[in-house]
Amino acid sequence: MAQSYAAIWVTRLINVFALSQSLDLYDFYQLKMLECDRRLEAAIAAMTSDPEAPLAPLPKIRTRTKQTNAPSFDVRAALYGLTRIDLTQIHGLGSSLALKLIGECGTDLRAWPTAKHFTSWLCLAPGNKISGGKVLSSRTRRSSSRAAALLRLAATTLGRSDTALGAFYRRLAGRIGKQKAVTATARKIAVLFYNALRFGMVYQDPGAAAYDERHRGRVIANLQRRVRSLGFQLEPTHVGESVS
Repeated sequence: MAQSYAAIWVTRLINVFALSQSLDLYDFYQLKMLECDRRLEAAIAAMTSDPEAPLAPLPKIRTRTKQTNAPSFDVRAALYGLTRIDLTQIHGLGSSLALKLIGECGTDLRAWPTAKHFTSWLCLAPGNKISGGKVLSSRTRRSSSRAAALLRLAATTLGRSDTALGAFYRRLAGRIGKQKAVTATARKIAVLFYNALRFGMVYQDPGAAAYDERHRGRVIANLQRRVRSLGFQLEPTHVGESVS
């Protein structure tokens, strides 16, 4: 009996020692991560061309939810000083994800003359295969681009959001499936990211209702154009009204 108690006591001592070692390692890694964050903050500040130049006030933050594993400094403010544009106003782009995108693409996007060139480089644009004037396939090319993966990750967060991008994603997901909808939405975000960095575009979300109404208007206009080409005319009817 005494030996069993001794074995239990030794096991507990070993477990406490292992736990203390794990805690020491955790504290050590936290310290090293803090050093990395300080080095990253200094690198972003060094890249800022003219830190003393007048800068418009930072726009109101969209969401105050703290991102997991986010750097310990204010990434949003640091990127705003570097790019002179608040990329987090684009839905799907949090401060950490915007930082990673800039790390992959840089801040000078003049290497891509247009947004179409940029999305083609990301392999987010349809790769049309045409023969005899007929489109045989429009499947996007496979890519190992980390920037494209980040944009797809941003697109997946918009599925339930009450935003124009969220409404766009839901409309496509119901028609062509979620996987293709993610790619198409990622391309939309890539175009907004490109226009923001290249031309200083300030994104303002019109909202899901405005997007749905605009899409409905386009559908009606297309129907009217097709009906007129057949020699007919569409007449609006009220809900519940019988059509003779």
